[in-house]
Amino acid sequence: MACVVVVGAQWGDEGKGKIVDWLSARADVIVRFQGGHNAGHTLVIGNKTFKLNLLPSGVVRGGKLSVIGNGVVVDPWQLLAEIAGMEKEGIELGPDELILAENACLILPWHKDIDAARETELGDAKIGTTKRGIGPAYEDKVGRRAIRVADLADPAAIDMKLTRLLAHHRPLRKGLGLPEPDAGALKADLLELAPRILPYAKAAWRHLDRQIRADKRILFEGAQGVMLDVDHGTYPYVTSSNVVAGQASAGSGIGPGAISYVLGLAKAYTTRVGSGPFPTELEDETGQKLGERGHEFGTVTGRARRCGWFDAVMVHQACITSGVTGLALTKLDVLDGFEELKICTSYRLGDKTLDHFPAGLTDQANVRPVYETMPGWTESTRGARSWNDLPANAVKYVRRLEELVGKPCALVSTSPEREDVILMRDPFERG
Repeated sequence: MACVVVVGAQWGDEGKGKIVDWLSARADVIVRFQGGHNAGHTLVIGNKTFKLNLLPSGVVRGGKLSVIGNGVVVDPWQLLAEIAGMEKEGIELGPDELILAENACLILPWHKDIDAARETELGDAKIGTTKRGIGPAYEDKVGRRAIRVADLADPAAIDMKLTRLLAHHRPLRKGLGLPEPDAGALKADLLELAPRILPYAKAAWRHLDRQIRADKRILFEGAQGVMLDVDHGTYPYVTSSNVVAGQASAGSGIGPGAISYVLGLAKAYTTRVGSGPFPTELEDETGQKLGERGHEFGTVTGRARRCGWFDAVMVHQACITSGVTGLALTKLDVLDGFEELKICTSYRLGDKTLDHFPAGLTDQANVRPVYETMPGWTESTRGARSWNDLPANAVKYVRRLEELVGKPCALVSTSPEREDVILMRDPFERG
């Protein structure tokens, strides 16, 4: 049995798309287990660039089973659009290639309306959501009124769910100045797309159990990053789901004992999209240089990412809460040419020194980084595929990050290209 979970160990955008795609060559099954189409994964394969939001990154490789688990909230229109987009690229995704958990909850147009209206109302206090309805969809899920994939085959169930949804959404929309919800139109739209969605709907947990029993290699693909986890992140500037590796079990229907390795992804520096605390943020020429060299723009939103030095305190904390086994360090090549590099090793809060990210809102905003400075390197690391190809100072930098985070590097990525990876430990390797 080899079940590997990939999670982001920062605020997302760590390069999971490339690493998951690289690992998927060694996997038989690739599973999404949380989030929605607010996640953006960019894959560069030869002269083609694929940008995926909802589909597991493994879909670009033939002969792999892709699974969208019950922990994902699914916009059915977006799903059909992505499947159609893959077909245009010559990648056919039928029910034998893609499974959609029948107990996954749907994102509806009403959710998007509420998401956008709330962000507008919040003004400067906005969370920085993608306005794609993810949060409101999760609210309906835990409120036990969500329409699930299986309901598309049962018009009576849709009627019952719409009655419950209306009781919640009608006053909410009125308070936000949105028009009266049209349940009849929504039901008609759902029934119209049902024949195209239902062929993919299956008991995903059963299929995954069979794969585990058959000793298949399964890759669980996380979205966002641990510091955006609704419990363990920089609340309230977080996503609406659990991002930690433990969610791979709950969000797919397998037991936690099936997980054999947790790979935590981190950039060689730090970025964040949207609002929220960011202790090592650089609002100067260095931050701008990191952003330009790293092409730091959100795959989903197109927003410029905030950039800063590597925060070892935050990544160490993320590794603990997610049970990380080893690290995948990405974008090392972006640091080429810097005379010196800084690493955050602790925080200062007033007269206190902290070795963790505090939970309090005000404390999170007020912590200040304590830096350790290391020499940079002038040589290029771009495209390196061997540890021996790295400059001495780059090796020292990676080794120091391992010491501070407390986890060994399994992989180091040195460019956006699929095969530009230094492998120290294959997460699928048993033992």
